[in-house]
Amino acid sequence: MLHSPAGDDACCLHLFCPALKDVHVQGVEDHGDTVLITARTMAAEAECPQCGLSSARVHSRYRRTVWDLAAGGRPVMVALQVRRFFCGASACEREIFAEQVDGLTQRHARRTGALRALLTSIAIALAGRAGARLAAVAGVPVGRSTLLRMLRALPDPEVGEVTVLGVDDFAKKRGNSYGTILVDMDTHRPIDLLDGRTAGDLAAWLKDRPGVQVICRDRAGSYADGAREGAPEAVQVADRFHLWQNLAQALEKTIRAHRSCLQEAPEAGTVAEDETGGQVEPVERPTSLDSYGNERPIVARTRERYAQVQILRSNGASLNAISRELGLAFRTARKFAGATSVEELLAPTLNRSSKLDAFKPYLTRRWNEGCTNATQLHQEIQAQGWTGNRRAVQGWLTPLRGYQKVQPAPCPPPKPRHITGWIMSHPDHLTAGSHVQLKEVLGRCLELDTAARHIRSFATMMTNRDGHLLDDWIAETAAGSSPQLAAFATGLRRDHAAVTAGLSLPHSSGAVEGIVNKIKFLKRQMFGRANFDLLRIRVLHYR
Repeated sequence: MLHSPAGDDACCLHLFCPALKDVHVQGVEDHGDTVLITARTMAAEAECPQCGLSSARVHSRYRRTVWDLAAGGRPVMVALQVRRFFCGASACEREIFAEQVDGLTQRHARRTGALRALLTSIAIALAGRAGARLAAVAGVPVGRSTLLRMLRALPDPEVGEVTVLGVDDFAKKRGNSYGTILVDMDTHRPIDLLDGRTAGDLAAWLKDRPGVQVICRDRAGSYADGAREGAPEAVQVADRFHLWQNLAQALEKTIRAHRSCLQEAPEAGTVAEDETGGQVEPVERPTSLDSYGNERPIVARTRERYAQVQILRSNGASLNAISRELGLAFRTARKFAGATSVEELLAPTLNRSSKLDAFKPYLTRRWNEGCTNATQLHQEIQAQGWTGNRRAVQGWLTPLRGYQKVQPAPCPPPKPRHITGWIMSHPDHLTAGSHVQLKEVLGRCLELDTAARHIRSFATMMTNRDGHLLDDWIAETAAGSSPQLAAFATGLRRDHAAVTAGLSLPHSSGAVEGIVNKIKFLKRQMFGRANFDLLRIRVLHYR
């Protein structure tokens, strides 16, 4: 055990604890796993915390201990001798009070201000268990519950006047319960979290905080109603990201409805030839049938459900009634009711890509060479990297039985989401191959070419902030051949003012989307078990 001398030589001990500048350090003891600093106060008088009057009349002395920042990776405990004073004010209710040292002690506190600030920062960044592990490594061991208590004791950050407000929802439990995030769009800082996403929640918050002039939101009807009720004078701005996202969803539905146009059809009456000049025959591959010639169960089930939903819908049944009667999820019932044809529902299943696609040209060539044994062909493509089973090869070869030479299978068409991405991207950002493929697809289908033209005109209007052209775009698109894009255009009329403002004003909800992603990160960090009040505090204080 080491003892440090008292007196002037002890001033170097202030290096262990900077807050000890207002006290007289008497000594330091090294206890191996803890550093103990003994000190006493030096002030001649102290100020009453209630009336503010200074007093020099000492009542008594006592010793208290506080923990400070670690020194050399070891916890530091300060044993401090302090005094009690008489309050000289006759009208003061407090007759005796204990002195406090600025930066070192507070009433009832067992940690210095610097240590509390450090632990609070750790709690904000890592919360309970993870924060406790880091604090132990930093030489300030603390329990996870203590860190959580420190978090919950934090006051809300100061919020000044908010003129531009961003609003969006976030999932507390996906598909079950949701909350609302409110962001000051001038500072890009979250200012509050609401435990719900109803119109009443937002309206009540806006009524308590007048002064909001612009509200950036998505196209949810509840937020539109809440903003209209809570801040009727504010300008509502529909976010361009959500507009573009909704337009992309409508475009992808349009492409799926025209999926038969994506594959280039061979010309009628033409006979293909192989590499040796011999004639080859095209093979019909009914994708709705399995390798035994029977209709695939998923195809039969989809056709049956589609017919049932359409009959109930034509009889005036609601989607909830249809889902209850047929035992379907509400979203499934809505998808079947909104489909224009059963082929639209079957397209993702019947045209699904396969791992075998890369090996089909080789299998076709080997078949034309006379090798028709599925086991041998399976072994050959296994040597080339095929990892599937033999049954997949047998099923693909089944329609070829009875033909000596067959026409090579055409290349699989591009996926609808890829075509959607090509159309929604700026032409300068596409590769040369994507340019060629997109041109071929649009050249085979007039409806898709028209849809792409609508997308490009909307992108130009959104980029140039030409909101005054919205009515013309809606009229042209609603009269087009795509029912999906027409439904999107018609839906814009219901939120016309906010959409026009979103396409005209520079405000955007991009910062709100970033904070929603941060909330997802904090939720995962807390393993999804935190209460709403703790999540709210971390979001508001997290940097």
